[in-house]
Amino acid sequence: MRKSGLTTACLLLFFAAFPSLQAQQATTLLVDVDHRQQTSLNGPWHYIVDPYRNGWGNQPDKPNLNGYAKNGTPVPGGALQEYDFAQSPTLQVPGDWNSQKPELFFYEGMLWYQRNFDYQPKPHTRVFLHFGAVNYAAHVFVDDSYICQHEGGFTPFDCEITGVVKPGANFVVVAADNQRQAERVPGIKTDWWNYGGITREVSLVEVPESFIDDYSLQLQKGTKNHLDGYVHVVGAAAGQKVTIHIPELKVEQTAETDSAGKAAFSFSADGLQLWSPESPTLYGVDLRAGSDALKDDVGFRTVEVKGEQVWLNGKPLFLRGICIHAEAPYRSGRAWSEKDAETLLGWAHELDANFVRLAHYPHDEHMTRVADKMGLLVWSEIPVYWGNAWTNPHTFDVASQQLHEMIRRDNNKASVIMWSMSNETPISPERTEFIGKLAELARQQDSTRLITSAMVIPHRGADNKTIVMDDPLGKYLDVLGYNEYFGWYSDKPSEIAGIKWENPMRKPLIVSEFGAGAKAGLHKDADYRFSEEYQANVFEQQFQMLNNIPSLAGMTPWVLMDFRSPMRQLPGIQDYYNRKGLLSDKGEKKQTFSALRDYYKHRKQQP
Repeated sequence: MRKSGLTTACLLLFFAAFPSLQAQQATTLLVDVDHRQQTSLNGPWHYIVDPYRNGWGNQPDKPNLNGYAKNGTPVPGGALQEYDFAQSPTLQVPGDWNSQKPELFFYEGMLWYQRNFDYQPKPHTRVFLHFGAVNYAAHVFVDDSYICQHEGGFTPFDCEITGVVKPGANFVVVAADNQRQAERVPGIKTDWWNYGGITREVSLVEVPESFIDDYSLQLQKGTKNHLDGYVHVVGAAAGQKVTIHIPELKVEQTAETDSAGKAAFSFSADGLQLWSPESPTLYGVDLRAGSDALKDDVGFRTVEVKGEQVWLNGKPLFLRGICIHAEAPYRSGRAWSEKDAETLLGWAHELDANFVRLAHYPHDEHMTRVADKMGLLVWSEIPVYWGNAWTNPHTFDVASQQLHEMIRRDNNKASVIMWSMSNETPISPERTEFIGKLAELARQQDSTRLITSAMVIPHRGADNKTIVMDDPLGKYLDVLGYNEYFGWYSDKPSEIAGIKWENPMRKPLIVSEFGAGAKAGLHKDADYRFSEEYQANVFEQQFQMLNNIPSLAGMTPWVLMDFRSPMRQLPGIQDYYNRKGLLSDKGEKKQTFSALRDYYKHRKQQP
């Protein structure tokens, strides 16, 4: 959580004017929260659209608690109140507002959510409000108290309400603001729909006074059965016992917390079966610290780079991938459910893919959970996208915060093998320094995975047919990702096969995007743009080029399914959809789906 830029003196004056705002706190993030006992707050929430920020007040950093943060109903003959949540319409949570209400389709700005809930506090228990994601900035109020704020539209956060929630009836108000701003991450312009609102699940989570908030357990590189990790316990004194139990492996290990509440583990697990796409083995892992118990399902594998190859579990692996946007199949809007994940990843599995790039932001946790079960390797990315405010300290703080939240949430997902720092950022010293620092932070937080970014082709050689992969960002990366659209934005399809690649950095290459648009059901000859035949021809020509790249470690064509984008307006063809999907938004398979599936079956059979 980024701390406020207000000085201490300003904060004191601020809290003196608004004493109930003193409850405002930094958010935290409880790992494995989807395995904890929860009380769901999903369902209909009342909402008020607030384009002029009337419910917020005149100060951009100071919500007015006499505004919409209150839950009161106007009283006849009483004070003037020009809103009433109880009489306001509802939106389903989780869910974006754009796809639920036609009048909100293009809306960007502030919208206030409200719902009532009952709660009975328990002794020696702490309670948190858990949000899977709110796009983009969230301000959370409970019973007239300002609880917390969070910035970043694709990562989870938890707000403690232990000292605020009361026995019986309570209410929560969330001000969600998805207004695009240059200093935010992402910035002003994206090629996807800026879906606003409480887009992922909301719940109440109870934990003991001392509880496990974070842990990591990873297979040590170079071994087949040695596990290293830690468990962190909030409120633990030094010397508290922490236990890890893996029943299926007959492992039970105990360690003690240090003065920071962290217990370190290092032990062997005989009989361990490694997680892989062919055998996605998951083990039940039980954690216990005092009165707190946490269970997870974890797979163990190693990933590393050797020369120009990616190795999984000590063997080289070609990554047969596909890019995926978090667009909900069939209904559109932001994907959030386990069913959405099973549909999208099921199509990837049908392609004979073993790898997915979850672009261009952390997807819902259901995606990585289902990937764990299906055996699909994952590239996970933060939304440092196109142009960002590279020299703005706030922008870097928010990017690093989202990186931390992504890593912390999915640290124990075997499927996730790469953290991506960015997508298609223009080369400049400021940009390279910004992303290079993110890469350093990622390695500090997780040394077990590979670091990558999706870059753009910097230049061509003198013959204009040779791609030279020398973006200076590459020195910070383990794996080079490069996006190219030969046959669509540059070059003719007939010219693609003759393009060659040079890799002066001698690192593994993933062609992280290529493709062409096609309207499902539009059939013309192979020279007709937006026909299925044109898209299929581009892919066939790409396959010929890709087969001749010695350092090619994998590929993630763009993109699994059509997705909404305000940039794509061609009537009758795009209609606000990016049509580069192998499937339409209604699940119709285009010719290219079969072409890529056949190519992957062939690559799978190669040694």
